[in-house]
This record gives sequence, C-alpha cells and structure tokens, in this order.
Amino acid sequence: MDLLMRINKFLNKLLTLTGGVFLVGMIILTCANIFIRQFYIPIRGTFELMGYAGAVVTAFALGYTQFTNGHISVDVLVNAYPKPLKRLISIINHAVCCIFFCIASWHILQKALTLKNAGELSETLRIIYYPFTFAVAFGCLILALALFTDFLKALLPQTEVLK
Repeated sequence: MDLLMRINKFLNKLLTLTGGVFLVGMIILTCANIFIRQFYIPIRGTFELMGYAGAVVTAFALGYTQFTNGHISVDVLVNAYPKPLKRLISIINHAVCCIFFCIASWHILQKALTLKNAGELSETLRIIYYPFTFAVAFGCLILALALFTDFLKALLPQTEVLK
C-alpha cells in the first residue's frame, strides 16, 4: 500500500507540474495575443492551442485534486449515517468512480488511436493533436489510480493502510 501511495503521489505531482507548465504557456500565449492584437496581427491558432492546452491542464489536475481531497463533496446526508455505513458508501463510491474513469480513459485512448491512425490534423494550424488526446486519457487513468488508492484506504483497516 505504501508503494502504491508513493507512486500515486509521484505521478500526481509530475502531472501537476506538467499541467502548470502548460498553464504558464497558456498565460504567455494569451498575453502575447492580446498585445499583438493592438497592431491588428493576432497570433494564428491561439484558440486551438488554448483548447488543447486547457484540456491537458484540466486532465492533469484531476488526479492531484482527488489525491489531496480538493474536490467539492456534498455529504450532508452521509454525515448523519453511522460510521460503518459511511465506510461502505465510501468504498462503493470510490469503486464506481474508479471503474468509470478507467472506462473513460480506455475510450479516450481508443479515440486518440483513431485520430493517430487517420492522420487527423487541427483545422487552423494543421498540427497533429492526438498527443493531447493521449494526455487526457493518461490524466483520467491517473485519476482512476488516485480513486483506487482511496478505495483501498476505505476498504482496508487503518492499521493495514499504515503498514
């Protein structure tokens, strides 16, 4: 369990750092485009690049947000339940979410492979964009890993988790 937690933490920090680099790139591109538009020369493909980078930033932030329990949760009803029922609900919730994001990752991966095999290019800049789709699939997979570790933490007794 400890090894899984360390792998989870490392991958989520790596993706967060990478997402941060993409976010800084988005900020620089936006500022440059705003400045250059003053001279009536907009940067071509800004909208495309912002969309692709935004998808990567969002996908790479999902796992870290789950890892740090940063998602908003509405637990008004669950708080009234006894502890064993809360634990059961947590186990079921994490299992269902983990399976969902594994399936989502698989389907996004299939879409990326289809885009790669078809040789799809973006409309304005004519660049390959399947790597961004692969990145989103990877982000969903890392979220599934974070959910799986939360599932194990809820399933195993606390003494087992700490070992």
